[in-house]
Amino acid sequence: MAHRVIGQERLGFADHRRTASSLDEIGKLIDWQPVTALLDALYSATKGELAWPPLAMFKALLLSIWYDLSDVKLAEALDDRASFRRFCGFSGSEATPERTAFVRYRRALVAHGLDVALFDAVAAQLKARAVTVKVGTLVDATIIASASEDDVDGRWVKHKGKSAVHGFKAHIGADATTALVEKIAITPANVNDGRAGPDALPDDPGEVFADSAYRGNHFGDAVRAKGGTPRIVATGMWGRDETETLARLAAWNRPIHRVRGRIEKIFGTWKRCYGLRRMRWRGLAKAAVQVHLTAIAYNLKRTLSIVTVAA
Repeated sequence: MAHRVIGQERLGFADHRRTASSLDEIGKLIDWQPVTALLDALYSATKGELAWPPLAMFKALLLSIWYDLSDVKLAEALDDRASFRRFCGFSGSEATPERTAFVRYRRALVAHGLDVALFDAVAAQLKARAVTVKVGTLVDATIIASASEDDVDGRWVKHKGKSAVHGFKAHIGADATTALVEKIAITPANVNDGRAGPDALPDDPGEVFADSAYRGNHFGDAVRAKGGTPRIVATGMWGRDETETLARLAAWNRPIHRVRGRIEKIFGTWKRCYGLRRMRWRGLAKAAVQVHLTAIAYNLKRTLSIVTVAA
């Protein structure tokens, strides 16, 4: 299973007139060799053809997320934009993948089940770059509409005051200080947040901030089992005096709301900027790939912002 060799005219990119791009800085954030090692088994070409290098294809999928591009638009942009070519490792004049190559590549990713391993490999390096003292974890979930209501892996869910949605739910655990996503679980949309929450807990979570959907022993015990302390929004408290009891309830919830509100910015970026308003492909496995790729793309951009400010 041979792969094409690309970037043979890389010296052409030494032109000092080129426009600087944030993609150049993102490319320097991590050592891509561990990612290459994970992807090396992928061969996404038709029979008898050389396959495009797996790392170049992986980086191209990240571009499709950052710029919310369809496969057709991604192929066009990769052929046309110098910054895209540099990021993926293509020289200035060689051919780039066509639309169908991305379809085959995603199928190979799903078949090999590499999305979690890729997310973990990148997240570990980025966490080391954005050096902070771990103080807490944000846990929450967001509903993402399915590509089609005929998707047999999706489920219907309805919240009070909102229209019913057919789709999936992304449960995430993020660092409370850096807002880097550390752990992800993907379920059908009707799975209870508190039931799936333990699967989104990273190791050594510290204080875990979550809304009232995570009340109950199932989630709380999982947090304590990992050495963390649950900080869950309360909906009521016992007390003899109503005014005093409501004041205690507000005092408990206020700092939790203030911290956990940061996770909404993560979901907002995924949906408004990265096209995760709806799944692009059918099936739970493909939904998991899309969410993990989106989280990788988000973490790379977020880490670039952190290290730039710290510099």
